[in-house]
Amino acid sequence: MGPSSTTPRASSCWTRKEAAVIQDVDVKAMKKNAFRVSKERGMTASRVRVPGGLVSARSMARIVEIAEEYGRGEIFLTNRQGVEIPGIHMEDMPKVNELLRSIIKDTGINQGDSEHGYLASGTRNVVACPGKRLCPFGCYDTTAFAQRMDRAIFPNDRHVKVAFTGCSNDCAHVALNDFGVIGMTEPQYDPARCIGCGQCVEWCRRRSVSALSLVNGKVVRNEDRCIGCGVCVVYCPTRAWTRSSEHYFRVKIMGRTGKQNPRLAQDWLRWVDEDSIVKIVKNTYAFIDEYIDPNAPEGKEHIGYIVDRVGFDEFCKWALEGVELGEKCQRATRVYWDSRRYDRDNDLR
Repeated sequence: MGPSSTTPRASSCWTRKEAAVIQDVDVKAMKKNAFRVSKERGMTASRVRVPGGLVSARSMARIVEIAEEYGRGEIFLTNRQGVEIPGIHMEDMPKVNELLRSIIKDTGINQGDSEHGYLASGTRNVVACPGKRLCPFGCYDTTAFAQRMDRAIFPNDRHVKVAFTGCSNDCAHVALNDFGVIGMTEPQYDPARCIGCGQCVEWCRRRSVSALSLVNGKVVRNEDRCIGCGVCVVYCPTRAWTRSSEHYFRVKIMGRTGKQNPRLAQDWLRWVDEDSIVKIVKNTYAFIDEYIDPNAPEGKEHIGYIVDRVGFDEFCKWALEGVELGEKCQRATRVYWDSRRYDRDNDLR
């Protein structure tokens, strides 16, 4: 048995060894190294990054080994699809980091130094639903895009949350993130294959936004109403509807949880391409560096608070620097967030 055989003391008095461990630990550096501050004296939890929620069975087996040898034999699956290994003694962090090396390489984490664990924890694990690898409604490979985004923005200490979902069902709850990316498809209609059964019209009404209608035995799509969800493709019995070869996305921005002024992200871009999204998110880090509150705790501040402070137009100027949006892309020139404001007394109603 490893260190997990030692049960943490329930006493209110620290042992001399526990006190020495706490005194020697740089808490700020520990948190940056992706170890959590624990309620248990002298104990911590390792936060394992899993971009896009996909991890090999080999790496999961190694996580189990760490949990059994240096933790208490338990694994916690986080809300952001990462893995936490609780019950690790602080003096064992270097040993755990050594064992994390192979996991970091296996999951494709973008950092040159893998000998000392993770190099940052500010940018949160990138979330993704199963997407088209598994779900019939998925409009794109969410895992691949999430992994690409993770390589583009990690490691970084800035507090940024990005999430990907395959369609408008939003199983990944992207509206709670700074950037929420929703898959879209421009449905392609072949009237020669259509038998006028009305299945697509009915299911668009029942499961989507009623963007289709049957006119003289053929289907007409309202392009302004259509959200590119692909429901028509899924339910067409003759494959008169197919997905577009191009991948498009809807981007929601500045959602956040937390105590101060939580709110849902709102639509900013529709029918935007993948490359533009990556550039926009990378540009936003420069925006944060320029305008972040210097007194923000641990150098972390939700992007939405910065946008509220300096203005939406200024955010757009930085985020769209060098970005050429496609002809189909629809951009909201003004985004309004509806939320209770706890920093204004007259809004507490």
